Amino acid sequence: MEHAGNPPLAVVTGASSGIGLELARRCAEHGFDLVVAADERRIDWVAGELRRTGAEVTAVEVDLATAAGVERLHKAVAATGRPVDALLLNAGTGTGGAFVDVALGDDLRVVDLNVRANVHLAKLVLPAMVTRGQGRVLVTSSIAADLPGTYQSTYNASKAFIQSFALALRAELEGSGVTVTALMPGPTDTPFFARTPGMEGTRIDDGPKDDPVDVAAAGFEAMMAGDERAVASSLRTKVQHLGSRLLPDSLKAELNRIMAAPRSGDS
Repeated sequence: MEHAGNPPLAVVTGASSGIGLELARRCAEHGFDLVVAADERRIDWVAGELRRTGAEVTAVEVDLATAAGVERLHKAVAATGRPVDALLLNAGTGTGGAFVDVALGDDLRVVDLNVRANVHLAKLVLPAMVTRGQGRVLVTSSIAADLPGTYQSTYNASKAFIQSFALALRAELEGSGVTVTALMPGPTDTPFFARTPGMEGTRIDDGPKDDPVDVAAAGFEAMMAGDERAVASSLRTKVQHLGSRLLPDSLKAELNRIMAAPRSGDS
């Protein structure tokens, strides 16, 4: 994927911690230069760490839940003067608790970041990939995409959208030289639960979690191979995903209720 004497360029959103940080590390370790984005100052520290691999790294502190933030990130990418070889759409957030109790602004932020921002950035980056006939896209979905999200209604719905979006883009772009891969983690040991109101103290939060290093490794490998999806990373997560595709929706909704109900971890 090298061109014009430069290493390939990857853009990673949500790269300040968790799965996004580990995806950025994987890219750097495999010869990519990077544009990394997140909504916190820590992204500058991350960029400094990634540069130790020899990668050229641009850090962009930006709120992608706004259209202006997405445009600003795209301008920073364009300012490198280089085409994007890999687009890793990983930024996301969530809410927990009963829908009627969650603040409207919190639910709409989930929609803005998990749905709108990914569509917006893909719309800005993908046409040039298709014109070049070369590129890889990784979309961080979730095994929650197949589950009616009782007490996580907006979050699970956002992941269902992005999963369907990724699979549809993949089908549309078949034969174009651009591949789209969906990364489907289960519960992962990241700051997500601490940052998500209503999720701390649930059975999901208190239960076993996958290592983000392993999740990112599986996602990166699948992206580079052009695979349709990577269910990452433990056998437990793979079994949960299989069950979510086979069980009736009513049962899946009840199981999600048991796992995500506020303070369910206390029982």
